[in-house]
Amino acid sequence: MSTNTRTRTAPGRRAAAAGALLITAATAVALPPAAFAATAGGSGLSVHTGATTAPERARIDAYWTPDRMRLAGALIPEITPVPEDDHTPADPRPLPADTPDPGAVWTHGGAVERSVGRLFFTFSDGYDGSCTATVVTAPNRSTVVTAAHCLRGAGPSAAADTWRHNLYFVPGYRNGSKPLGGFSVAVMATSSAWDTAATSDEAALGGHDAATAVLNRSADGRRVADVTGSQRIAFSPPREGEFTHAFGYPKDRLNNPEGKYTGSRMIHCAGPVRTSPAAPPLRGTTCDMSHGASGGPQFAAFDTRTGTGTVVGVTTTTEELAGGLPGTLYATALGDAARQLYDWARYLPS
Repeated sequence: MSTNTRTRTAPGRRAAAAGALLITAATAVALPPAAFAATAGGSGLSVHTGATTAPERARIDAYWTPDRMRLAGALIPEITPVPEDDHTPADPRPLPADTPDPGAVWTHGGAVERSVGRLFFTFSDGYDGSCTATVVTAPNRSTVVTAAHCLRGAGPSAAADTWRHNLYFVPGYRNGSKPLGGFSVAVMATSSAWDTAATSDEAALGGHDAATAVLNRSADGRRVADVTGSQRIAFSPPREGEFTHAFGYPKDRLNNPEGKYTGSRMIHCAGPVRTSPAAPPLRGTTCDMSHGASGGPQFAAFDTRTGTGTVVGVTTTTEELAGGLPGTLYATALGDAARQLYDWARYLPS
């Protein structure tokens, strides 16, 4: 879901924060901020730096306390109760292949529990939100893929208030904890289509909602993929009817007592994919995830025994924007634009 109009819940930036969205003393980054932008020059990408100094990385790590993570996305965090932890027990049995799942806590372990996590951030007005992101295989072992609307809103990329702040990836997030540590963002990129789009919705419907980010090393100097492993990535859309799996951290119950999820655990959906009637670049499946799942992976060829697959899309929105049957979650299919983003990110040092 987008950070702006796609939430459809309340006016203003607080509604956007809630929707986020459907809509450390680490080693210093080797390239200076200007060099990051230079690497994308003329490529149709918009680049923005995150935490580039050790004090800034340490500040962001300290900022994301357990309760702040639990309440990320609350419209009025000052009066929102801290959600209870989710202790759904693990199920060591592999989920049978091609088993439809409209939405449930993922309890079957595997690599996906390490390589997918919550992506936290702060809007320019000081309110916090979260999305989902995935560590993908790359030479720098520091690249994640997510949704563009998780990193910025529509508008000129030079406008600082279009970009999120305090960006922080927590792989394997569970119940306010950082089981594998946390990683601040060194630099991020979106398609430059976000610079000229009137709204994030417009850019997303055009198939531009993919983004990449390069993470700083952990406080003990490790690259994220050395801690989490990584997932394959490909740039061809899933075929109509192909069976896919989606993962994310939805959190709609923070603002709606009738909502199902609070962001405490990673949720799984699976089923045959279908193309959006309103936006052909979007591919959907039956799923009850919403705000907070944005940026989460859509996997093809997912092995439920190992928890590995190939990321072919990132969650963007529901049928409210993309059309189709009720209860459909849509992902932006990764194509040539996403390949550009990945090619830009994968060799950057961290």
